[in-house]
Amino acid sequence: MKWTDTFDIAIELAEKHPDVDPQYVRFTDLHRWVCELDGFDDDPDRSGEKILEAIQMAWIEES
Repeated sequence: MKWTDTFDIAIELAEKHPDVDPQYVRFTDLHRWVCELDGFDDDPDRSGEKILEAIQMAWIEES
């Protein structure tokens, strides 16, 4: 997965952190959790607020 795979990342996060309300996740935690996902293979420095926000919104929709 790459940073641009927002929906795939959101699904993985929802499965890995089922008790977390994504609306209240800090971007620092979100960034770390994405980088820790199995199958995530992208440069950690390539993310930004816009990408993290898109992942968070997709995760909210998935929940």
